[in-house]
Amino acid sequence: MFLLASCTQHQNHQQPVESKTSAGVETMDSPASAAANIDFSDTLQLTTDQNMLFNKELFKVKIGKKIVLILKNTQAKSSMSMVHNVVILNKGTDIADFAEVARKAINEQYVPSALASSIIAYTKTVSGGESDEVEFTIPQPGIYDFICSYPGHWGTMQGKIVAE
Repeated sequence: MFLLASCTQHQNHQQPVESKTSAGVETMDSPASAAANIDFSDTLQLTTDQNMLFNKELFKVKIGKKIVLILKNTQAKSSMSMVHNVVILNKGTDIADFAEVARKAINEQYVPSALASSIIAYTKTVSGGESDEVEFTIPQPGIYDFICSYPGHWGTMQGKIVAE
């Protein structure tokens, strides 16, 4: 099963997780093989809280079909709650490079217009108790990354969308 490890350091978790077969031989599961075991979805519901993790890290969608992305920040509403967003990146976008530019895009809610060609869709930043919803389509098959682009969050707040 493909799992993204959570950690306290900000790292790029794009590598598949090693697992062992019943014979004890290590294998590398990919997001595509892990997605074979999940149903197609046209609504991607993500929740997050102060732990800087999304509740889901893998989705499977059909290309060309309208998809609804819903982000809900489940923290209690307060001036101290963390803000989060979701940015779905085009195939081949380097997450660390994107995040470096995004952290400087304060006036754009950490979604840099300079990298618009790297972005499929994004939510606004939401504080505790808030949510946002966007619609999008993915035109080509492949594996697409999604992250929270708020500075320092992308290391643990990311996942994959497998489009078939």
